[in-house]
Amino acid sequence: MPAVDPKPCFLTPNPVESDSPLFIYLPGMDGTGELLQSQIPELASGLDIRCLSIPKNCLATWDVLAKNVLDLVHAELEKSCQRIIYLCGESFGGCLAIQVAIQSPQLFKRIILINPASALQQQSWFNWISPATQFVPSFLFNVGALGLLPFLASLERISPSDRHTLLTAMRSLPSETVNWRLSLLRDFQVDSKELQQLTQPILLIGSGSDRLLPSVSEITRLAGILPNTQTFILPYSGHACLLEKDVNLYQILKDNDFLEVNINIPKIPKSTDSPIFTT
Repeated sequence: MPAVDPKPCFLTPNPVESDSPLFIYLPGMDGTGELLQSQIPELASGLDIRCLSIPKNCLATWDVLAKNVLDLVHAELEKSCQRIIYLCGESFGGCLAIQVAIQSPQLFKRIILINPASALQQQSWFNWISPATQFVPSFLFNVGALGLLPFLASLERISPSDRHTLLTAMRSLPSETVNWRLSLLRDFQVDSKELQQLTQPILLIGSGSDRLLPSVSEITRLAGILPNTQTFILPYSGHACLLEKDVNLYQILKDNDFLEVNINIPKIPKSTDSPIFTT
């Protein structure tokens, strides 16, 4: 049996800004929380960022992961209870964000879903191919990660260093964890009535050139169910759009009037150094 890692935790990439809205980022299937890195300097000008990090050997269910996230959020609120909270989920994290929000629908002022992996439900091939991954030898996952890279990202829109970061994150997971998280996506189901409880503003962001998932059709589907949504399409972006040089999530939030009025004026950055993640 593999060693049991600690529970998921929040990474804090910048000094805490308790007077700013709390921005909770739930990552893709890699679970590292570090692929938001290129977006952090802009986001930190008006938001207090926490990135969820899921241990690489964590085999928790959706319910347990959602409870872990809510426990972490409530721990933050114990430090400063009068805080606006934004919940942002990307890909796998988009599914987790939906689970978290349904468990505590009044907790979050705004929700952002970016290429949510709930789109896999539209892929008929996924239901029969995902169980077969358990028979793939572990050493082949590293080779497969390299082959999957062009489907995960529009490589020409990502810097070489960020391509390396993405590949490293993909290769960081044991095959057992990959299989488990794929099984979570295969079994992901949320009733429309539960989604309709989410009445806060929700921004749905989809990549028009996503080669991995039908993200645009999925956010269109979700927009037809959720009661208070805006949609934003990145026409030339791939699935891992937040790594792309021309994608600025903070600017997207501003352009869609998705920020509180009092945080539209950027603060003076405290440092020009690259973000350093701490727990």
